[in-house]
Amino acid sequence: MSLGYAEKLSYIEDVGNVGMVEYFDPSHVLREKIDQLAIMIKKSKHLVVFTGAGISTSCGIPDFRGPKGIWTLQREGKALPEASLPFHRAAPSMTHMALVELEKAGILKFVISQNVDGLHLRSGIPREKLAELHGNSFMETCPSCGEEYFRDFEVETIGLKETSRRCSVAKCGTRLKDTVLDWEDALPTKEMNPAEKHCKQADIVLCLGTSLQITPACNLPLKALRGGGKVVIVNLQKTPKDKKASLVIHGFVDKVIAGVMDQLNMQISPFVRIDLFQIILVQALSNDKRYVNWTLQVASAHGQKAALPFIKSVEISFLDREDYKAAILDKQPFRLKRRTAYNKAFEMVLKLNFSDGCGCSSLEIDVPVDFKVSTDCFDFDKDYIFQKLRDKAVLESRCGQNAVIERKTILTPRSDVTTYAIVTNVVQYSKACKAALDSLSNGDFKKRKASVTGTGSSRKRSKGSSKCKSRSDNIRGHT
Repeated sequence: MSLGYAEKLSYIEDVGNVGMVEYFDPSHVLREKIDQLAIMIKKSKHLVVFTGAGISTSCGIPDFRGPKGIWTLQREGKALPEASLPFHRAAPSMTHMALVELEKAGILKFVISQNVDGLHLRSGIPREKLAELHGNSFMETCPSCGEEYFRDFEVETIGLKETSRRCSVAKCGTRLKDTVLDWEDALPTKEMNPAEKHCKQADIVLCLGTSLQITPACNLPLKALRGGGKVVIVNLQKTPKDKKASLVIHGFVDKVIAGVMDQLNMQISPFVRIDLFQIILVQALSNDKRYVNWTLQVASAHGQKAALPFIKSVEISFLDREDYKAAILDKQPFRLKRRTAYNKAFEMVLKLNFSDGCGCSSLEIDVPVDFKVSTDCFDFDKDYIFQKLRDKAVLESRCGQNAVIERKTILTPRSDVTTYAIVTNVVQYSKACKAALDSLSNGDFKKRKASVTGTGSSRKRSKGSSKCKSRSDNIRGHT
């Protein structure tokens, strides 16, 4: 059984009660600090962001030291918070997606994260610009060749232990390991070395949603000071590094970042999640060659034995064939075995019922079957297909768009494998962004926008509207 988020993070050192009380800057002070941070980011040549659990609380993932944090509730003898959705379905927060926009614009050079929730990678931060100091619950790595595998399910182990899967690189096949550290594990040099390098180069290290108490990670931002860089901290609790910071902001991270993005005239794009699955049809001729014994399986694209967490059940029906009995597969592996006359072609309809946390409830896939005709093999340009699916999902403001990205035939045993990509979530941030800006504005936040962007006098009210525009609000609360 998959470990829960609290167990996944039990290795982190608890260093006492420091930072459990939350503080909030007065609204006018918060607005001034957001202005100041926006100016600093605009002028920055090498911005590095250092993140903690506080940027993921609006994703339904609890933090540790807040009033409802995991460690706080443990000390008080209370039950741990229940996630509002399955961990593997958590969507990036407004802050996660804002960082993606800053990276695309060339402003953000590197992200350092203490989180194991995988949301930075899922949001779109390039792997080469990300250091995950404590690992990633959804990542496996090959200890032999170094290949990494980002999964749609939680890896079942922690502590850099072997998992049940092997490396798929040709001539490798080494047993994979999880990447989440345990108590005794040192921070991996693969993550620490680039993190230290970028902190030393940084003119700003922006710390978001972290108490800066977990060593040695918490000392990374201070390396910027030696080269003349500055540290900025955005957190609801006080931290041991506050005195070293040039700017400390006590406020919700999403609210602060929404204000900064508005001041920079930058839009926060929607998040579109695309998941993969395979339809596998295995066939074998009977001895008299009159019948085909066949097996249909709906499987993970990460391997036939891997979990397929976003599909709850599969309903199978047959078009125009009353003699073929329909079936409901409600347990994994989703597998159906049947026997059919060799010369009979038919068409199946697969209704995929999705698990909680997906943006659509189900999807129907037509699967034509003709055992006498060979299946054509092809491998499309996946990046092109993914982008078309994203564009269509954003335009239609819904999920369910799907496409075949690969089809191949395996000779022994004879198997036709078709891989599908499907949009399972579309998250728009417009209303949450607007609400955050409205709570800041009170009629005068826009007045100072011109002084940040350089488009006019700070006394002149901007006539432009917020750049954080989309269609709907699927964001879950605030950070």
